[in-house]
Amino acid sequence: MRIVVARCQVDYAGRLTAHLPLATRVLMLKSDGSVLIHSDGGSYKPLNWMSPPCTVREGVAEDGRAEWLVSATKTDDTLRILIDEVLHDSSHDLGIDPGLQKDGVEKHLQELLAEHPASLADGLTLVRREYMTAIGPVDLMCRDADGVCVAVEVKRRGEIDGVEQLTRYLELLNRDPLLCTNGPVRGIFAAQEIRPQARVLAADRGIACAFVDYDALRGMDDAEHRLF
Repeated sequence: MRIVVARCQVDYAGRLTAHLPLATRVLMLKSDGSVLIHSDGGSYKPLNWMSPPCTVREGVAEDGRAEWLVSATKTDDTLRILIDEVLHDSSHDLGIDPGLQKDGVEKHLQELLAEHPASLADGLTLVRREYMTAIGPVDLMCRDADGVCVAVEVKRRGEIDGVEQLTRYLELLNRDPLLCTNGPVRGIFAAQEIRPQARVLAADRGIACAFVDYDALRGMDDAEHRLF
């Protein structure tokens, strides 16, 4: 990962246009090909970004300032970053991340849903747990009765950030033609409780919500007749 702290101006062009006037920001270039622009506020969300795959060309603008042109590989979207001053520039090899270690209840909930995917939707069958993508693992990858792939994000409490996470997974998964043979990959946001704002956002994104009864699932988990 390359981390650059710089006074910069950023212009995005694509499905919409956006402008960030000159200010000091953090530029992150990740090994997966993504580029993110952060400020000191706004929590974890970047001010603007380019999802992978994309290319970064470093050059010099007509006014003599350093210029980065970030271009999406599959669309015409571009990020133009004009740099007035570089305050810090370093690269770090972070290695392979083991992934988020979820708490026991959420992990067990995921395991139970993997064994009983039809409890989320009729005809749903499991393809794989922890289906890996370039931006992290999807909790459950399933198929419905029509053979359409379904990505399931499992949470104990369903918040807006969980819907945003699943949205990013779906955006990436739907670029894979092998997964979209029978139609676009659908999403299910599964949790023991889901906040109203998260339900509204999920509906707006075309994501189904599924309320999970943990105790009922545990009752279906017949440990007595397991081999291990």
